[in-house]
Amino acid sequence: MKPIRLVAGFLTVGVWTLLSRILGFVRDIMIAAFLGTGPVAEAFLIAFSLPNMFRRFFAEGAFNMAFVPMFSKKLEGEENAEAFARDALSGLATILIVFTLLAQIFMPALVYAIASGFAGDVRFELTVTFGRIVFAYILFISLAALVSGVLNAMGRFAAAAAAPVLLNVILVAVLLLAETAILEELVVIEAVGAAELTGLHHGTLLTWGAVLAGIAQLALVWVAARRAGMSLTPVMPRLTPELKRLAIIAAPAALAGGVVQVNLLIGRQVASHFDGAVAWLSYADRLYQLPLGVVGIAIGVVLLPDLSRRLKAGDTAGGRDAFNRASELSLALTVPAAVALVVIPLPLVEVLFQRGAFGADDTAATALAVAVYGLGLPAFVMQKALQPLFFAREDTKRPFYYALAAMVINAAIAIGLSTTVGYIAAAFGTTIAGWAMMILLWRGARGMGEAASFDARFRRRIWRILAASATMGFVLWAASVSMTPFLGMPGTRYAALAILVAIGMVSYGAAGQLYGAFRLSEFRRALKR
Repeated sequence: MKPIRLVAGFLTVGVWTLLSRILGFVRDIMIAAFLGTGPVAEAFLIAFSLPNMFRRFFAEGAFNMAFVPMFSKKLEGEENAEAFARDALSGLATILIVFTLLAQIFMPALVYAIASGFAGDVRFELTVTFGRIVFAYILFISLAALVSGVLNAMGRFAAAAAAPVLLNVILVAVLLLAETAILEELVVIEAVGAAELTGLHHGTLLTWGAVLAGIAQLALVWVAARRAGMSLTPVMPRLTPELKRLAIIAAPAALAGGVVQVNLLIGRQVASHFDGAVAWLSYADRLYQLPLGVVGIAIGVVLLPDLSRRLKAGDTAGGRDAFNRASELSLALTVPAAVALVVIPLPLVEVLFQRGAFGADDTAATALAVAVYGLGLPAFVMQKALQPLFFAREDTKRPFYYALAAMVINAAIAIGLSTTVGYIAAAFGTTIAGWAMMILLWRGARGMGEAASFDARFRRRIWRILAASATMGFVLWAASVSMTPFLGMPGTRYAALAILVAIGMVSYGAAGQLYGAFRLSEFRRALKR
């Protein structure tokens, strides 16, 4: 098989993910403007989080973390990988159809489990109504994730990386439609008993739009797989020995791969007891997910099949180099982003979200959450580089145990501190649990020998990356103070924020080159390999 070009693959995934996250910002800016932090906004955000949470278990989190290494090794060994992928797709589809039907019945219990603070008010029934519609998204997006795993293992990253863009394109279009369409909402309004709710048509269309987006994403990657020579026509489900092995590996990965989502679930449960907090944390989550998605997810998507195939081929030196360069690149891009989120969260939130129904108090509360999440960003990204070391070896049990420990830490902090510091306890719990998970993964990987160890170049450069990021942070803080009047003016705030971001990028680039944190020539050489 043709080797995977790590840096080129990372850039492909990163660029498409960046576009998706930018469109996601546009989507959330529109939701904030139209719905603010009111009942309809919170109901939609919780309802949409349900299929997104479970897809981390069935798709990216568990199934793919087990499926991709097995499929990659079959590709490397030319062991009828296509038949294995068809069996896996059919088995996953069967499970998801049953699960989706059960969710329709038990939706009130699911909503209570994730947002018990909604019980007794209009948000609860509204969330149940939205949840029953949007939960079908999990079927299409999970199957799309499996097909994306097939493409990634083959070194074809573009279509799989582009698919999430469709979600935000469709949801933005839906929001624009909701502004002009006259909809018949009597059934929904009667169900929730809330004719006075504003923006109800936005929430209704958003839920249906998400389902449509799932279908579109699955269609895109399905066609791409066929063009790549991989025909994934469904077959009658059958429990083959390989699928039994896949299930055994995937079971503990269900928690390990979705630990961030599990911790966010705890956070949402805490936040549901504070008016507006669900929306504050969701918008803050969108900001820190931008660098996490562009860097962390891109690294994880490319690194896992690469390590799996190198392990199958016995290439220890190549595997170590791939792990180190992925970790180095992750931190070189993530640490400065984390510093920026901590130093200038208020200007970011004010410019991006404060308009319409989203007021100054919402901005202050969201900015605080952004800063706390920013403190955990390097840990979240390094998890994406460390987890493939385990999954490539089909070791999902230890990450499962580490995830359990991190979840306990998160719950203790989020629930324990909520009575004294309020909603922000949820953000502190997520961040501290993220660092705990990263440390446990790092300590666990040390027993894997040289292939999982940091080399001299990584150890030398990490300190220079930190120094360059600190320098950028000081420059960014000084610039934000001097530009405060322009950041607050409607006519100049977008340009002022763009200038502020440019100042941060230029100062980090200059400091990085000066301190030797990275060399641009290395990226050019890596792209040519």
